[in-house]
Amino acid sequence: MIAVATDQPIADEQREQVQPDSHLRTGAVLMALAGIAFVGYGVVFLALNFVGSGFELGVSTLAGMTAADVDPTVAYYISHLHVATAAFIISTGIAVAALSWYGVRQRLTWAWTTAIASAVVGLALALPMHWTADAFSHDWVTHLGPIYLATVVFLVGVALSYRGLRTA
Repeated sequence: MIAVATDQPIADEQREQVQPDSHLRTGAVLMALAGIAFVGYGVVFLALNFVGSGFELGVSTLAGMTAADVDPTVAYYISHLHVATAAFIISTGIAVAALSWYGVRQRLTWAWTTAIASAVVGLALALPMHWTADAFSHDWVTHLGPIYLATVVFLVGVALSYRGLRTA
């Protein structure tokens, strides 16, 4: 009877100790995977600038004009902006993945906060613009779907890792 009573609290303590580490580890991995997805989206964004429609992912025309119909100087400027945008998407993804993998897994709250800030600033500035005007039509599933999916994965990772960090 005493042995059973003694075993129960030990089992409960072990379960409590494993759970925060499990939440932290799973959350950090999800955050890192989302960062890798951001990198992937940026690479596709970059590649399509050179071999796609000349516009963004999910955008085939602007007011019925293809890239070939646009003034060459304007087309080059659009290309220049796409390359710069892709570079920042890729670099943000690298930062989020590295901070999550190397920092969050080690319970570094500054890494967790910085990973969140990096992703949130980019998303908060870029995404609302897509819904403010009808200047061009885009297929939201191909244009924004991958980023929305990566963002959901990221947010689940943030919530899980927070639970792990909080109980440390």
